[in-house]
Amino acid sequence: MTEALPTPLVALIDDEPDLRAAAEQLLTLHGFEVRAFADAASALPELTAGFGGVVVTDVRMPGMSGLDLFAAVRARDPELPVLLLTGHGDIAMAVEAIRNGAWEFLSKPFDPEALVAAVTRATTARALTLENRRLRAFADEQQGAALIGDSLAIRRLRDMIPLLANAPLDLVIEGEVGTGREHLARLIHRAGKRSRHRFLVIDCATVPVALVERDLFARNGAIDRAHRGTLFLDHLEAAGPELQNRLIRFAEARALPLDGPEPHGVDVRIVAALEEGKRDQILPGLFHLLAGVPLRLPPLAERKEDIPTLFAHFAARAADRHGCALPALADHAHRLALRPWPGNVLELEKAAERICLGLDDGAPVESEPASLGERLDAFERATITDAVIAADGEVAAAIKALQLPRKTFYYRVKRLGIDLAAVRRQKRGKG
Repeated sequence: MTEALPTPLVALIDDEPDLRAAAEQLLTLHGFEVRAFADAASALPELTAGFGGVVVTDVRMPGMSGLDLFAAVRARDPELPVLLLTGHGDIAMAVEAIRNGAWEFLSKPFDPEALVAAVTRATTARALTLENRRLRAFADEQQGAALIGDSLAIRRLRDMIPLLANAPLDLVIEGEVGTGREHLARLIHRAGKRSRHRFLVIDCATVPVALVERDLFARNGAIDRAHRGTLFLDHLEAAGPELQNRLIRFAEARALPLDGPEPHGVDVRIVAALEEGKRDQILPGLFHLLAGVPLRLPPLAERKEDIPTLFAHFAARAADRHGCALPALADHAHRLALRPWPGNVLELEKAAERICLGLDDGAPVESEPASLGERLDAFERATITDAVIAADGEVAAAIKALQLPRKTFYYRVKRLGIDLAAVRRQKRGKG
């Protein structure tokens, strides 16, 4: 489901009451939340680095001027957009301010459509900036973290990790390839008392028959050496009949060697990974022995809301590993969320690394927005289209989800060239 966008916020500063009231009414009718001030000094306390909107200010005002306000705001947050309203004689000053980082200037009397368009672009850019910061902060916090994501299924699994860590139960983790089954198994292992001992990985798809007899189940063999640790059986569905039967015997006896005199006990927890939909390839006796707690890792298609935070985490790791700067997280993350991910989390991790290295991320080059304005338009167009699709083509429901006035919604649809009829047909085609 599309997450509702916050109402874009504008701090409007002008000492002329009539102009201030007219601009406030215009912006409010176009869906902006406006906080109006008669002077710069009263506005300044609200314009912190975390201010969630943009600034529109007159240049010439008594006391603190608009240029003084711009300098003060820029010192607090260079990425907070400031739009200047200028008289004819102030244009040279405004141009210099643009060179110093002001977002834009409009001459008085300003064209209403030009003001709305400029503020729309500025507030969209501000939203992306704040989202980038949120994702960067998340990436910093998540270095070495457990299970990443805020979807319901991931939150439940994350909450289960400390409960399962020392539970005397074997586990079966089902999920598609690339969902992170081994990662989850290692997290459970590390959270408990077995973390001081071995985490032994056996890929059942590659175990030769000869090795089953000679090493795995022999005295002082691989499993024996994992005593008091965790035995992770990857790709259990690919295990042959001989290996599955021996695993049944070991799971029941927890003693080695399986054949021979004087077997001794082996304290090992078994965690098996099974590809989703292939449970029928496991002997029923083996599955029920191991599935003390059956767990399921959902594919990325079922947890798309986690893509931005996952991407931020992987991008931060890749940037640290390769010594490169973090990319524009929000810009990439929201676009990536629209793509299918058959390779799941593993595929997303590789995409994040390619993006950090400046390599092609799989999208056609010609589809990449060339300028900031085009990137902002692409983001807004995708958000509106996604909202209409999520609302089953019901425009009224999409408008409500986006928290936009109806007039503003249709203004943006027209400006962005969105064919609502085609979007509705797209939804019906998917159904």
